[in-house]
Amino acid sequence: MPRRLLAGLLALLVLAVMIAGHALTERGVSPAPASVPDREFSAERAMGQLQRFAREPRPIGSEANERTADYLASELRDAGLDVEIQHAVGGESGDGLAAFGRVDNVVATLRGSDPTGTVVLAAHHDSVGMGPGAADDGAAVAALLETVRALRTGDRPRNDIVLLITDGEEDGLLGADAFVRSEPFGGRGGVVLNFEARGVGGPSLMFETSRDNAGLVEAFTGSVPHPRGDSSMVEVYRLLPNNTDFTPFTAGGFTGLNFAFIEGAARYHTAADSIANLDRGSLQQHGESMLALARTLGATDLASLESDHDDTYFRLLGIPVSYPNVAVWPLAVLAVLLVGLLTWLARRRRGVTVPRMLAGAGSALVPLAVAFGLGQLLWTVLVAIRPDYGSTDGLLHRPVAYHVSLLVLGVLALLAWYLALRRRLGPAALAVGGLVWPALLGVLCAAFAPGAAFLFVVPALLAALGFVAALLLDRPLWSLGVAVLGLVAGAALLPYFGYMTFVAIGLTLGGAGALFTVLFGLLVLPVVELFLPDQAGAMGRRAAVGVPAAVVVLAVALAGAGLMVDRPDASHPASSHLAYVLDADSGRASWVSGELSPTDWTGRYVHDETTRGLPPGYARDDRWTGQAPHVDLEAPSAEVVSRGDGTVTLRVVSHRGAPNVMLRLDAPVTEVRAAVADREPVTVTVEGTREGTWPAEIRFRDLPPDGVELTVRTTARRLTVLDETRGLDAIPGFEPRPPDLTPSTRADGDLVSVARTYELETR
Repeated sequence: MPRRLLAGLLALLVLAVMIAGHALTERGVSPAPASVPDREFSAERAMGQLQRFAREPRPIGSEANERTADYLASELRDAGLDVEIQHAVGGESGDGLAAFGRVDNVVATLRGSDPTGTVVLAAHHDSVGMGPGAADDGAAVAALLETVRALRTGDRPRNDIVLLITDGEEDGLLGADAFVRSEPFGGRGGVVLNFEARGVGGPSLMFETSRDNAGLVEAFTGSVPHPRGDSSMVEVYRLLPNNTDFTPFTAGGFTGLNFAFIEGAARYHTAADSIANLDRGSLQQHGESMLALARTLGATDLASLESDHDDTYFRLLGIPVSYPNVAVWPLAVLAVLLVGLLTWLARRRRGVTVPRMLAGAGSALVPLAVAFGLGQLLWTVLVAIRPDYGSTDGLLHRPVAYHVSLLVLGVLALLAWYLALRRRLGPAALAVGGLVWPALLGVLCAAFAPGAAFLFVVPALLAALGFVAALLLDRPLWSLGVAVLGLVAGAALLPYFGYMTFVAIGLTLGGAGALFTVLFGLLVLPVVELFLPDQAGAMGRRAAVGVPAAVVVLAVALAGAGLMVDRPDASHPASSHLAYVLDADSGRASWVSGELSPTDWTGRYVHDETTRGLPPGYARDDRWTGQAPHVDLEAPSAEVVSRGDGTVTLRVVSHRGAPNVMLRLDAPVTEVRAAVADREPVTVTVEGTREGTWPAEIRFRDLPPDGVELTVRTTARRLTVLDETRGLDAIPGFEPRPPDLTPSTRADGDLVSVARTYELETR
């Protein structure tokens, strides 16, 4: 084998090792046994706490929820903290939505010796109604208890440390809202560290920060033993509509950091979010981060954390890198200049004309677009074959074969472009021109998402620098080594970020993973073209057809393997959605399902794709329905108490004792005030409208027996009020799901809803 070919293959092997090495450094940690010193965090000790409260669902207002709050308060009192259960009403607004609920927040304070402020360690003790929430958010709650135990073994902290275990997070961040509204708890602000989960495993990622985060990032990277997460996650999350308890904290004047683990997201908000499925290493890393930051921030003058800028931060093969965002633009410009210098050198050394170089750069957009399109096409085909995938948000139990198929599709797009144009434009035009796109993406991010610019700027800058040095050296083997060294950042960052898009977003945006494959390939192309020209030139027309064809076959085979492997069973169930809805006005009862295509089990109950016969305003999207047996259930009432200038005050009561009630109105609302006995009323402002049939919605969770008084500013003339109870077992004809099905994560699943429509007059 020629020496240059052997060296080139060795270079590609080194790049593969870099990719694997970076991925390994970003993994989680191993759980610590109970035998570690008392000062340290132990996942085994925390598991002992988790097993006491996370074996059953504990949604807001449930008996299990109340028992959990009482247990946590008792444990924290026994640990020597000042404890209060905050009984309040929380409120949240969204587009056309006002959500309220009674919450029981557990607030425990470890008094500081000389406070400069307050450090809040936050998690939520409620779960969704479908599962026990061992990960979301039981793991963080158990970590709080173990952190307190470890903190109490050392010196008293300088600052007050408040352990806040909120209620009602799953129903609209209600507990966090109540805490922030309250005095003295939320009114004084402070630094909050919030811990969440969107899966059952993986590393604990610091994925969100408050603005001007430089001081907090320094504390994070300097104190946490295994810091994970980077500033690109912060930028991406700021663009998403997702919220956690961290959102009302930052809106209420807190600064802070937000953590979550996100792998195994197919079990998120399901019955499979259980103790058996929880990754103990994720619990360990949650707790290690929590304990380290509690000690560091507990001893810090919190005023010293104030900053006027964000930091860019990431890890490269396990080495932490950070710099202020003021450096983002200079680095982005430098990357572009180095790519320009490489282009000039390639023109002088390789004789590439400017038009060909421009054509190479412009045409490189084609494989990027094609890769993204093929990835999205794959998901469309998979949903057509497996309609149950449509309700998973692309978060599957066993997606590895699909992930590899997406990577192969990225390779296909790159090869098809490369082999089609190589002879026409020349190798250097494609190899050097392709580097333009990572550099341009870096500039784009510098303008709109500076914390994410490093993903493109650093790989483009170092790759261009390596190739410039390689051309100047003009000694094949030495040049190859320098060029490969310049690809370290690209090999570490781009494939890993592509993988993280699979984990965080799932296959619904699978094209992004294929796109990152192409971006990395564009960085690597100069290694092939500039140092293996003889072997590259040997590829003729037959290779230009045969190689892409072979890649297509491989991609299809992998997708087929994925369909065979990712089949539902008792350990990896598919989701199904079913609800029972009684229209008290017409007396008609219906089974309702939001599945795209009903499963065999759901098909026993629903037969028609229609919303006729459902209460006015009930369905906001397409539903499958079927006639259900009538059950004599008393309907909720909405009695008009008073009318004012454009407002109506209603007393809403569930006469069958349902814990949750929902109102849908036929006109927008702009303001809603909710009042219940013994708790401070809450008012929220509402903007926009809801998508679907009726434009406004009001929810109240944990409804008291005497109901809630709602004062609504609206022009609505009609409303439908529904009360909701969980569980379908009491409905005649209902049979439990088979083991390979689990209730879906839809909020209206497995509910018995009784509706009544009322006419209103407002003035």
